[in-house]
Amino acid sequence: MTNATMMPMTPIRYAIAPLQPEAHLFAVTVTVTSPDPAGQRFFLPAWIPGSYMIRDFARHIVRIRADAGGKPVALDKLDKQTWQAAPVDALAGALTLSYEVYAWDLSVRAAHLDTTHGFFNGSSVFLCVDGQQDQPCTVDIHAPAGDAYRNWRVATAMREAPGRAGARRYGFGRYQVADYDELVDHPVEMGDFLLASFRACGAQHDVVFTGRVPQLDIERVCRDLKRICEAQIRLFEPRGARAPFLDSNRRYVFMTMVTTDGYGGLEHRASTALMCARSDLPARGDSETSEGYRTFLGLCSHEYFHTWNVKRIKPAAFVPYRLQEETYTPLLWLFEGFTSYYDDLVLVRSGCVTDTQYVEMLAKTWNGVLRGNGRTKQSVADSSFDAWTKYYRQDENAPNAIVSYYTKGSLVALALDLTIRDKTGGRRSLDDVMRALWQRYGRDFYAPDSVQRGVTEAEVRALFDEVTGLRLGALLRSLTEGTGELPLAPLFKRFGVKAEAQKPARTAALGIKTKTDDGWVRVTQVLDGGAAQAGGVSAGDLLAAVDGLRVAPGQLDKLLARYRAADPVTLHVFRRDELHVLPLTLAREPAAQHKLSLESGRHAARTRWLGR
Repeated sequence: MTNATMMPMTPIRYAIAPLQPEAHLFAVTVTVTSPDPAGQRFFLPAWIPGSYMIRDFARHIVRIRADAGGKPVALDKLDKQTWQAAPVDALAGALTLSYEVYAWDLSVRAAHLDTTHGFFNGSSVFLCVDGQQDQPCTVDIHAPAGDAYRNWRVATAMREAPGRAGARRYGFGRYQVADYDELVDHPVEMGDFLLASFRACGAQHDVVFTGRVPQLDIERVCRDLKRICEAQIRLFEPRGARAPFLDSNRRYVFMTMVTTDGYGGLEHRASTALMCARSDLPARGDSETSEGYRTFLGLCSHEYFHTWNVKRIKPAAFVPYRLQEETYTPLLWLFEGFTSYYDDLVLVRSGCVTDTQYVEMLAKTWNGVLRGNGRTKQSVADSSFDAWTKYYRQDENAPNAIVSYYTKGSLVALALDLTIRDKTGGRRSLDDVMRALWQRYGRDFYAPDSVQRGVTEAEVRALFDEVTGLRLGALLRSLTEGTGELPLAPLFKRFGVKAEAQKPARTAALGIKTKTDDGWVRVTQVLDGGAAQAGGVSAGDLLAAVDGLRVAPGQLDKLLARYRAADPVTLHVFRRDELHVLPLTLAREPAAQHKLSLESGRHAARTRWLGR
């Protein structure tokens, strides 16, 4: 596929306006100057890149019509997301589809609109003109009507179109993109948001916060993000230190929706959409780096790393994206798992966290993977391939059946990095592999007239051997296609990190996960090999009593603290409004946990690894 470039032709014209913010409706039009003479087809994507689940965005289209030359054109719906207009006479003029989109998904994936702000990803609002995906596009973004919205602005990494209709930076008006793929790769935030900017390696980065954050230390956020961005730019471009988005977009935008308990992010080629908890952000005068703030910085680091790894270095299956159906790849452990490894590693390399904090973060990830028995049943390659049906559709049995290609994938990256560093005496590392991937598959991905192609599994394996000078094929297959335990403890030792097995925090456990539900303690998951599973407890059960004592919210651990492993207990549970009496024998916490700490003194290999 050849990357489309802006050409002297009439572009496909889009327009979007907050029609009724109080009713959560966007009004959208798409105008095609040269529709297919046999009848132009349009479709809305079923999923958004970076979130591997069929979401059927077309279900939010409320009503739709077509016209040409001021006259209605028949429009047939062919399937859940595809429409076909009747043939239009060349003399009738351009074909326009007008439709309304219900926007009430407060997430990073789709669209949300109310009287306080508007947000959308193009994949959830812009119909694709089938067969004309490579054509240039313009987008007119209109302000909502009414004096109440006079302070609203627009945040997006799209380029402003020239001319009278063109938008000014952060203003309503016309924007332009090279093709449909770029159109849906620039989310848009509109509202009365907080805006700040910084430069990293000479490239402008803008930071947008939507939502109330009293006393936000925005200067500190910018300082820390600058360090993170510069560390990543120099990782991939150690000589030129050039950001990857400069050629086409000139800047990068972090846009964050702040809520009470939000968390999430979605990567784009020159921006990211984020959600975070208000309490995770630093207040003025607070010099401590809280766990919540580390979480926020790690999220920003993760999505920014995707600017290279998955937005430009892509798996072959994603070139081009097929947004009407699932697209399978066994390589998400590389694109999400390796990104999850580097997101925290960059925090320590940039000085945002200490070495001690970093190894504590590693221990948390390692222990989290060990707690799920799914790691013994599913490899990260299988987890990647099954993301559509398993990882993004988790149920009560998920800990027993699946493993995360994010968390275990990050540990695979860690094991490979430490192995390469150890076997080459520090002359090579995973950094070198990532740079080679970038140079070969990513750097010119969006360059004019470049041949876009992604990387295959075989090419990944070959590249590891080529770059490192080692024969890593067997190890790579074992780590990514196997279900055995990762050899982390001996690797840590060679880098001055002590791994100590910890005794379980509780001497007796049921082996369940619970949540509070209307004053009851409801079982949400029953873990493999635990006492509850052996005793017949099921997900959905309401715990009423342990040995005749009521289980009140927040009291289960306190009740169990009086028991030891192998003690018999009797549970009373409600299932489907029926009381069941379940005798069982308590067990120990099944999964081993580890504490990581730094060995005293300077350690040269550790210093090179952590960038100190």
